[in-house]
Amino acid sequence: MFESWKSFDIWTGITVITGLRYFVLAMLGWVICYKLFYNQWFHRKIIQKHPSWKDMRREIMYSILSIIIFGTIGYLTVLASRYGLTQLYWNVNERGWIWFLISIVLTIVLHDTYFYWTHRAMHHRRIYHWMHRVHHQSRNPTPWASFAFGPWEAMVQAGIFPLTALLFPIHPIAFGIFMGWQMINNVLGHSGFEFYPKALMNGLMGRIFNTPTNHIMHHEHPGGNYGIYFNIWDRIMGTNHSDYENRFFKITSSKKKPLVSGAAEEGVIKG
Repeated sequence: MFESWKSFDIWTGITVITGLRYFVLAMLGWVICYKLFYNQWFHRKIIQKHPSWKDMRREIMYSILSIIIFGTIGYLTVLASRYGLTQLYWNVNERGWIWFLISIVLTIVLHDTYFYWTHRAMHHRRIYHWMHRVHHQSRNPTPWASFAFGPWEAMVQAGIFPLTALLFPIHPIAFGIFMGWQMINNVLGHSGFEFYPKALMNGLMGRIFNTPTNHIMHHEHPGGNYGIYFNIWDRIMGTNHSDYENRFFKITSSKKKPLVSGAAEEGVIKG
């Protein structure tokens, strides 16, 4: 099937699909959180200040660069499969629908581990400046910060596709579903709002799943809180911020307060 494809067509297809999906989700996150329900949800704003437009423009520009890099790594992975260097397969019936679903779950677990350790490594003082500094320019991130990476970090983030394809069989559509999951989680995690109920942290789910509070605290105070979907590695390695749970309870216990008239951009509240 590859003989009928031009390299540029493959690269363009992967890049456009990734970009469209990302921009739709990030735009939805921005419109819902900062246009439709900003006043109603402000008491759940983790950092109670409106992000600057300058920061948002920077996030969008770096996101475009990241999507181009993701498309390039995706193309190279598909090209490698042409020569039998990966375990990508193209017919669902080769492995069946059960494996199709299992492969999505495996990719989520693999990416959570991959993200924790690569993310933690990028905070090493010798490589932080040129690997991860761009992402941390967003101290009060918006949904557009989800893919706002410098070029080197974008290549690391894109590495999950070739790594997955090397480790176990996966259908491109299964990986695409994983990417949808990843983007939704990233947009929620960078939205700046806590959506989970207070009761989450009182049970097992609070020890397993990550929250927007966890990741926003990481942007606010770099170092610690390195996980993405799950809070398991941070708990095992003792890298949660010490006041993470208290911050979560404080935010989820806060009562709705009206914004001061005309002060929405600064995020000032009465009381």
